[in-house]
Amino acid sequence: MKWISVLLLVLVFGSPVLAQRQYWNADYDSLYHAVKLQTADTARVPRLAHLLRITEFSEPVRRQQATQMLAELLRLNDRTQQLPTAAPYREMQAGLRLWQREQYAEALAAMQQAIELVDESGQAAPFLLMDLAPIYNKLHESDKRFTYFKRKLLQYQVRGLRENEAACYVVLGGTYRHRGDYNQAISHYLHAADLLQKFNRRMYSNELMVAGNTYAEWGNPQKALYYLRQAARWNDKSKIAGLQRFYSEHAVANLYLQLHDLPAAAQYINKALRTARADSLNSGIYTAYALVLQSQLLVAQGQSPAALPLLTRAQQLADSLRMDITGRPGEFALDATWARYYTARQNYALAAQHLRKGYALATAANFQMLRPKYLRELVRFEGAHGSAAEAQGYSLAYLALQDTLNRMQGSNLLAQYEGERIEQAQQAQIAQLRHEKTMQALRLSQRNQLLLLSVVALVLISGLGILVYRQLQTNRQTLAQLRLTQNQLVQSEKWAFVGEVSAGIAHELQNPLNFMKRFAEVSTSLVDNMDHQSDSPALEHEILLGLRQNLQEISQHGMRASGIIKDMLEHARTGTTQRTSTDLNALVLEYLQLARQHQELQTSAAEVGVETDLAPGLPPVPVVPPDMGRVLLNLFTNAFYAVAQRQQAGETNYQPQVRIDSRLLPGAVQVRVHDNGSGMPEEVRRKVFEAFFTTKPLGEGTGLGLSLSRDIVHSHGGTISVASKPGQGTEFIITLPTE
Repeated sequence: MKWISVLLLVLVFGSPVLAQRQYWNADYDSLYHAVKLQTADTARVPRLAHLLRITEFSEPVRRQQATQMLAELLRLNDRTQQLPTAAPYREMQAGLRLWQREQYAEALAAMQQAIELVDESGQAAPFLLMDLAPIYNKLHESDKRFTYFKRKLLQYQVRGLRENEAACYVVLGGTYRHRGDYNQAISHYLHAADLLQKFNRRMYSNELMVAGNTYAEWGNPQKALYYLRQAARWNDKSKIAGLQRFYSEHAVANLYLQLHDLPAAAQYINKALRTARADSLNSGIYTAYALVLQSQLLVAQGQSPAALPLLTRAQQLADSLRMDITGRPGEFALDATWARYYTARQNYALAAQHLRKGYALATAANFQMLRPKYLRELVRFEGAHGSAAEAQGYSLAYLALQDTLNRMQGSNLLAQYEGERIEQAQQAQIAQLRHEKTMQALRLSQRNQLLLLSVVALVLISGLGILVYRQLQTNRQTLAQLRLTQNQLVQSEKWAFVGEVSAGIAHELQNPLNFMKRFAEVSTSLVDNMDHQSDSPALEHEILLGLRQNLQEISQHGMRASGIIKDMLEHARTGTTQRTSTDLNALVLEYLQLARQHQELQTSAAEVGVETDLAPGLPPVPVVPPDMGRVLLNLFTNAFYAVAQRQQAGETNYQPQVRIDSRLLPGAVQVRVHDNGSGMPEEVRRKVFEAFFTTKPLGEGTGLGLSLSRDIVHSHGGTISVASKPGQGTEFIITLPTE
């Protein structure tokens, strides 16, 4: 039968639809064996993830199994990469390891982080949420647990995540119960049961039993029996074993003991013992609970000697398993039962000792539901077998505790009325958030509609493309003619390119040729003077030196002209030249000196005032120095030409001035060339970078200087711009990147 159930689980979880329906109701042990049957890594990863989501980590054995499964899951996922994200499982792994090392604060933080990561994925994790409760209990942080789950409950109500909402109600019900607020505790348990009935039979049964047991503690045995019997019938109908079955049998037996219905109590105690011994996982814990009940029955029947070996065995189990005063099946009343046994045996000292120990454990665990019970037992015991002073002391403590609980209950009653208003406000907030969520879904739907329309438009465009293609196919003859025309245009474009390159070379050669012409004219003049000064050897020698210097200048500019032709041809062929890191300030000064020599040779007018403000420490700039030098020389000669033209116009009190600045910008350097010439009209400024556009007289300019300068600056990844106002001057700005 076991292997048949395992095979059924494999088939069920192999079907997506059935897996969704049976997900939370799957039997853990059967599913655990079903996972072992899977041999393929791709099949094991989702099965392990499913199994971990229904694992209750509160049991030590389950924690050990979960740690092993997490290690295997993460190892397999590293190879298959099937999980959308492995982060939640890594946090769970860290939390479980810390839990096993009893580092509860760190374990709580890791498990809470795992929940946040699961929440981000939009998945449900009710068991992971409920597993936080025992960690909070170990830390004795009831208030923090209450605050955390109140916040998470509101969050899941907004999202409509019913599984997690039910888990929050379960934990909050336990918090109210520990505080002694039975009204709120039962309300939360029943609310949880209503939600759990829709997706988890086992947990639904559990919450019915907890509600019944809480009714018994509150003093309403009729309601307690109603819910406990309802849970027992549900267990039989759904064939539920394990904790839920033992819980119901233990609770009913305990209730019958309180009602002094000893035959009925004996019947359910025997059932609980059989269930405890049949459980493979928690047999020791359940057996200890059942032995305590059987000992209470024997003491009540007057057979206290027979209870001693049972209590001794229960004590051994409790010590070895480190059992608390309360657990999943409810109150573990070992010390209270020892007190009854020793009272029956008239060993009042040991009886009092166990009652005080039970009260101390309930106080340390902050279980308000148990403290009044032990105080009442102590008052009765001291009154009957102890001292009046001790009885009075416990009576005062009991009254003080009751006053505290009454005040708390009174504030809870007020809070219940106020809570209705708070709940209405929360419901309104939830409705608002859901409305916003609906609007977001609507906007998403609209975006999807737009996407659909876009797809339709693309289909239509594709259809039109097909039509155009067919039309083009029918016009092959026209296409052939177009290709012929295209070839002719290409040839024309080639010749136009040759003309542009030739014009560019001519423009670039103009400056060095002008230098060579002027130096040649000066040399001719010097030779003429030499003929007239033949009687002065010193002057003749000086003239010869001047001729030698001029010839050197002519040779230098001839080599420069040759280099320009070479560079222009290389640029025309490849469009690229090797750049070198260059001191831009030095390049500016070098070509400024060339421009000044050219200006001195062109005119005999008064000197132009030249002002430089070069920023020190500029980083080297990657440029082609000859190319960038031509740009600078072009701008400098244009500036000198502009101020000379204004000076020749005869304007009074005019002082020609040219200013060159350099500065460092973030990631770039900048050079500004400013003149106080006549400036440009707006229509001229817009055209200055167009090829063959010039305002100079015929024969003095080609209109290619600024056009070529712009191309060179752009090829370096920089920019060049101009600002000009008529009557005030012109400024050219070059910006070059430093990398």
